[in-house]
Amino acid sequence: MLDHLRPALAPVVPAVARACRLSLTLPGAVGVAVTFDDGPHPDGTPAILSLLADAGVRATFFLVGEQVRARPALAAEIAAAGHGVALHADRHRLQLRLTARELADDLTRGLDAVQTATGATVTLHRPPYGIYSGAGLAAVRAAGLQPLLWSRWGKDWRKFTTPARIAARATRDLGPGDVILLHDADFYSSRESHKRTAQALPAIINAVRQRGLDTVLAV
Repeated sequence: MLDHLRPALAPVVPAVARACRLSLTLPGAVGVAVTFDDGPHPDGTPAILSLLADAGVRATFFLVGEQVRARPALAAEIAAAGHGVALHADRHRLQLRLTARELADDLTRGLDAVQTATGATVTLHRPPYGIYSGAGLAAVRAAGLQPLLWSRWGKDWRKFTTPARIAARATRDLGPGDVILLHDADFYSSRESHKRTAQALPAIINAVRQRGLDTVLAV
């Protein structure tokens, strides 16, 4: 049971992340990776893509299979714009509640949805809520995927946060190799939270550049 639960602590306990060989950063990277979870979303994703295009920034999108099947053209647009595509899940469920078979099926369906829609080869995975189970982590590695969590986050899913708070939290003590977690969708978080993320994004990009850093793809 301990081996099953231990990876769940990785997002908040760096020592556990190291013990489980879970990456929070991109070692050796000269820039910062901006990443988005939970999409594609019919409103949030186009807004984020427009802001990224205006700023000349490429990001990495951890996509959800059920959302990709609902709007495959939007998933394809993400990849066509030069952004990285990765797998979040097929359905946004806590891994600790799933059996090994359910986890393997979720990976298979999610990979098929993302790769079919985008034409990209998926190499990265991040679980819903950032929580791996022991079985989930084993399944991800057996599928040849690299787990990636994050080192900075905006906590942009919160109902009562603000764009200024999101930007300040996401860029605090930022350095090379940091991975910023944001969300371009509100399917699994507070309603219209993606709007605050979009409002915060220009300040986040400015903060990255003011530190003399560039943005890099996580993939």
